[in-house]
Amino acid sequence: MIHSNANFLKENNAKHIFHPMAHPKDSLDNPPAIITGGKGVRIIDAEGNETIDAVGGLWNVNLGYSCDVIKEAISQQLNTLPYYSTFRGTSNDAVIQLSYDLAEFFNEDGLSRTFFTSGGSDSVETALRLSRQYHKIRGDHGRVKFLSLKKGYHGTHIGGASVNGNANFRTAYEPLLPGCYHMPAPYTYRNPFNENDPQKLAKLCVDAIEAEIVFQGASTIAAFIMEPILGAGGVIPPHKSFMPMVRKICDKYGILLIADEVITAYGRTGAWSGSRLWGIQPDFMCTAKAITNGYFPFGAVMIHSNVAKIFEEDKTGAAAIGHGYTYSGHPVGAAAAIACLKETQRLNIVENADARGTELYQGALTLMKKHELIGDIRGGHGLMVAIELVSDRDNKTPAESATALNIQQAAYKAGVMVRASGNNIILSPPLVLTKDDVSQIIHALDIALTNNG
Repeated sequence: MIHSNANFLKENNAKHIFHPMAHPKDSLDNPPAIITGGKGVRIIDAEGNETIDAVGGLWNVNLGYSCDVIKEAISQQLNTLPYYSTFRGTSNDAVIQLSYDLAEFFNEDGLSRTFFTSGGSDSVETALRLSRQYHKIRGDHGRVKFLSLKKGYHGTHIGGASVNGNANFRTAYEPLLPGCYHMPAPYTYRNPFNENDPQKLAKLCVDAIEAEIVFQGASTIAAFIMEPILGAGGVIPPHKSFMPMVRKICDKYGILLIADEVITAYGRTGAWSGSRLWGIQPDFMCTAKAITNGYFPFGAVMIHSNVAKIFEEDKTGAAAIGHGYTYSGHPVGAAAAIACLKETQRLNIVENADARGTELYQGALTLMKKHELIGDIRGGHGLMVAIELVSDRDNKTPAESATALNIQQAAYKAGVMVRASGNNIILSPPLVLTKDDVSQIIHALDIALTNNG
């Protein structure tokens, strides 16, 4: 039986848990919001407070907390086949059906094969490994290095942390994987070129990428990994020319392009995938999060037909995959994903993500006119927005992280859960958000910014 007493939960939370992305002592000294319920786009804490979840769980509860068709699919699968391995020699009906559905869903992206994982970090690790193996199958044994963007986020495994572009996910765990190099991000508010024109900045960043490829030697580089819109690094959307230029450079030098779409796949950007938003086809696409609406830990690496062909036509044995997870292709996760994908398409969720995302972005821009604490607003592509806080707008001096945490807490008291990340407030609400929900989010942030300005 789960205790429902709020005092018991607060007292015992950090005594027995190390929370991700938190200092253990801080968790002891400052009990977190303890969420005990959810319905629609709202969450309920142990004290009975109900708030709009403008974080969407962790970018993943796209369809909200009341999507019964997914819950029923999970329940039915648990009663039929609660688990079996998909390692060599066995499979299951649910994962076969899902692989067929995903091939249809991502057909426009050129992605026709799937490697199933337990989540986003696993998906990134898988894509990095398979990209190295791809080159080895072809005889290019020297292609082992990876390029990525500063400010990019690619999970928490050693491989993902190595290509991560934020020091706070790296320094405590170094030395990391050698051969990982980080390029300037197309971040108009802060960049080494002091360039605020998005199109010019995109070209400068791509030129820097090409210069690094030439310096390292193209024959040493396996893959370039990037998010179509940088998420955890502060919602940084590039100019529309950026990812197509990256694709062209990768093709020029025989480098694979990995699209990390753990956040952006399945409708978050107002398009079915971030790659499709920018009109390119990646070689690998890392997905997870919204694939099951967050109801079951699950992920899928989508593989382009051209890459799959190299693996499938190998006759040397080099394409034998020595990688996988106990829960790769878990039948319950597969059943959840089948139901989630159908419901996502039935609702045509990209339309609401686009409309509500525009409203949320415009609302945040309105807040910027009112509050000097805001230095930059980023968004405009679906339901992902960042509010960057500064202590001095003229000099772009970042506000202390405590400021963002204070605003998060004040917004929560005003009825909305937002996420503080460094000096950013990040918004990634469910894609079933209503116009009225957007208004309430902006109103709560207005109160929070007023109280902390």
